[in-house]
Amino acid sequence: MIPASGAVLEAHHLRKDYRGGDGSTIEVLKGVDLTVSTGEFVAVTGESGSGKSTLLHLLGALDRPSGGRVVLEGTGYEGLDDDALAAVRNRKIGFVFQFHHLLRDFSALENVAMPLLIAGQEPTSAREHARTLLDAVGLSARVEHLPAQLSGGEQQRAAVARALAGNPVLLLADEPSGNLDERNAGQLHEVFARLARDFRTALVVVTHNRALAGLADRVLQLADGTLALVTVTS
Repeated sequence: MIPASGAVLEAHHLRKDYRGGDGSTIEVLKGVDLTVSTGEFVAVTGESGSGKSTLLHLLGALDRPSGGRVVLEGTGYEGLDDDALAAVRNRKIGFVFQFHHLLRDFSALENVAMPLLIAGQEPTSAREHARTLLDAVGLSARVEHLPAQLSGGEQQRAAVARALAGNPVLLLADEPSGNLDERNAGQLHEVFARLARDFRTALVVVTHNRALAGLADRVLQLADGTLALVTVTS
């Protein structure tokens, strides 16, 4: 069910162009409109090369659009300099990518606590919060394990916990189960199925996986540079 609360994330007429090797303009996004509310899980599907990752980078303030605007909690990105955009990413947005990027010499608990420690949180409190998040993604028995001692799915679930550490209002995931076998992917999908609701965040996931997309409140398809609604789950 799509929540009745106001929009957390808005994209208005979002465009992204690139310059081709021959000097021509390549239009990747041609006017994307998107609204995502607190507690809502939106999946974005589409063919390889359709611009899904480009869209996610624009929504996450990792890149600037060629036109249009992105608004997060009422603030448009277009008026922010690079330092201010970095602050938005650090304080309000969590990212999960296809590869977990965990620090190999640190335990799962230490990896999840790291963003909190960097932000200045007291160590005991940071570790306690990290432990709570790892428990929420089903890793309560694996908190002291190094990444190499975890399965691929466990590593990715630890990455999800790390992305949630700062209590983001927006969580963005790019093919989070794309590198996992069916069993590990299924366990990760169960986590995503309840993320938006349990953590009261807006969740946008780019995925080719139909099973993961099928858990979303809305499924959108990116094709020819625009988004179209595929399904709504009631």
